[in-house]
Amino acid sequence: MKSVLFTLGLLFVSPGGCIDNNHGDNSKDIEFDFDPLDRGPYFDVAASHNVTALVGKSALLRCRVRNLGDRTVSWVRHRDIHLLTVGTDTYTSDQRFVASHFPRTEDWTLEVKYPQLRDSGTYECQVSTTPPIGHSMHLSVVEPVTTVIGEPEMYINRGSTMNLTCVVEFSPEPPPAIFWTHNEKEINYDSPRGGVSVITEKGEITTSYLLVQRAQPADSGSYTCHPSNANDKTVTVHILNGEHPAAMQHGGQLRLGNPPFVILLSSFLTFFNYRH
Repeated sequence: MKSVLFTLGLLFVSPGGCIDNNHGDNSKDIEFDFDPLDRGPYFDVAASHNVTALVGKSALLRCRVRNLGDRTVSWVRHRDIHLLTVGTDTYTSDQRFVASHFPRTEDWTLEVKYPQLRDSGTYECQVSTTPPIGHSMHLSVVEPVTTVIGEPEMYINRGSTMNLTCVVEFSPEPPPAIFWTHNEKEINYDSPRGGVSVITEKGEITTSYLLVQRAQPADSGSYTCHPSNANDKTVTVHILNGEHPAAMQHGGQLRLGNPPFVILLSSFLTFFNYRH
């Protein structure tokens, strides 16, 4: 509680009818109480942020309301102006939306369970003042995308180094872990074969490199990249004993772009050179 102090000077009229402003010790201090909390409810916007969530992983929108008093907090979805919750009660048939509030705190939370891409949009935290006040925040539901460069098939020369590159994009946070499998069996980097390693660089775009030195026919098969928070991706690898006439070589790795067309073109060129 703060107080505002005013000083009231007593005015004296001299016998000659003049006003004497020199009140000396005859002044009195009058203290008026002023409560800044009378401003009513307001939002602590620094505690309420936009949220990015993964598809299927619960999203939490937090709203901090100060000086709420006996007012009620509600959540509204802007897309269709749909009232989702009032207090801690759900006012929609979609039971994925749940409001919560812990006693003696100023935080009101809207949880969106198993969010889908369609749940992205603006949500407003409203307080039942007259007129109502609100604070909006945006929910972005994203679905990370995994790709393996060179998929779906790669052709690699025997004895060269196989480099499989897995890229994870559009994830709100880097995958906590990425592991690789070969023919559905997790790769053991300490196996007697040796020469197998993995390098992972995490960031807004996470990249995992699977390196297999001195590739042999036994290394052929399907390789799958498994990010812990994104979809899997598989590439089929063929280890060749020599040059592949229908593929383009790049660093010992051969990628087959359009097999029937390339093979036909190669055959035609061979026949043409033979005749001429």
